[in-house]
Amino acid sequence: MIARGQRAYKLYRALTYGFSPLLNLHIRWRRFRGLEHPLRWPERLGFPSSSRPPGPLLWFHAVSLGEGMAVIPVIKHCIQQRPDLNVLMTTTTASAFDVIKNWLPDGVIYQFAPIDTPVAVDAFLGYWKPNAVIIMESELWPNLIMGASRNGITLALLNGRVSAKSFEYWSAPVLLPLISLMLSKFSLIVPLSTIQAIRFQLLQAPPLAINFSGDLKYAVASLNNSETEDPRIKELSAQLANRPVWMASSVHKGEEKVMLEVHKVLMRMHPDIITIIVPRHPHLGQEIANEAQLEGLNVALRSRDERLVSETNIYVADTLGELRRLYELTPIAVIGGSFLPGLAGHNVAEAAAAGCAVLTGSFLGHFSDMVMKMQELNPISVLQVSGKAELVEALSMLFRKTEALEAHRMASKQAYHHLSDGVVLNVWKLISSHILEKT
Repeated sequence: MIARGQRAYKLYRALTYGFSPLLNLHIRWRRFRGLEHPLRWPERLGFPSSSRPPGPLLWFHAVSLGEGMAVIPVIKHCIQQRPDLNVLMTTTTASAFDVIKNWLPDGVIYQFAPIDTPVAVDAFLGYWKPNAVIIMESELWPNLIMGASRNGITLALLNGRVSAKSFEYWSAPVLLPLISLMLSKFSLIVPLSTIQAIRFQLLQAPPLAINFSGDLKYAVASLNNSETEDPRIKELSAQLANRPVWMASSVHKGEEKVMLEVHKVLMRMHPDIITIIVPRHPHLGQEIANEAQLEGLNVALRSRDERLVSETNIYVADTLGELRRLYELTPIAVIGGSFLPGLAGHNVAEAAAAGCAVLTGSFLGHFSDMVMKMQELNPISVLQVSGKAELVEALSMLFRKTEALEAHRMASKQAYHHLSDGVVLNVWKLISSHILEKT
């Protein structure tokens, strides 16, 4: 199996080396389209923009915003416990960079991750020379993993997950030797759930490397506690005062139709109701606003700093990095990315931590484990609905029955606190024993 894995990796490395010129052109094309950072895009090709400080360096890598925010509490704890460590953080998307740079502790080096070509990865590793790399969730790239191992860099995977589709893909006879070889290089694998642990075991991950800590997505909400008050959020809160309000967050394309239909039904019972729609991708904000206006609704866009007036009934929060604050303004949060087939849910813990009554659709992907654990603690901590009619019924009940609304809000917050307790400390202990002792 090892020999077959080595042959598969040599083939992958040869192919990515051969396609490197095209992949480099692709990065430049993405920059031209505004999808890469206008100045720092060379980092994606392995060219650094910061100096490597002397001493041991711990590298944390996440693909995008959600995973990046989840690992920040761990980074903060590592720095508190080991101030001698230098910390490097990488992500791949410009949208993640714009938000995460404002949340990282002072002194953390923030770069864009290299694409998985031999030249880019080797240049990155050769320059930064990290003692260990801690990867978030599912960023299993052969050149990165094998290159790190070849250079004696300790590997860890936090909140590890393999989707059902990826598991089927990696389990194929042609690819299983490669994924087995890659996973054998990890000193620590912390799966997201028991199901994920089983998948890693079936993909032949080292049994002694697999340990549990709890879901780091619960830790994201704790980042709010140290932040100063935002005057724009305070102003919005005043504009929402004395009006019934609910929020549909992380709404994907197509889901806005569901939310607008629900809003129109609720308006018959509550003419002054405000629906806040937070698109998963901010560039969809104008499209949602146009659609709502065609339905005869009065819309304000946050990206334009438009104020809520008495006639406004749809507020499109098409900005990045404000979701946790927006949850604090509404008693009810409907978590999008879960109402259409093919979607896979989003983090419900942030809304629960803010004390919202939490509702979600049926399509939850790997977030189904989070929802299930919260519901096991209290069945009303998360209300799961199957479509528009059930969503209207649930929201109508919450607006109509004050005591029920408060019970749902309390249940979600208590479930969050129970499940988030100790997660960062558990992760730190695993990093300390499996990773830092080797650096």
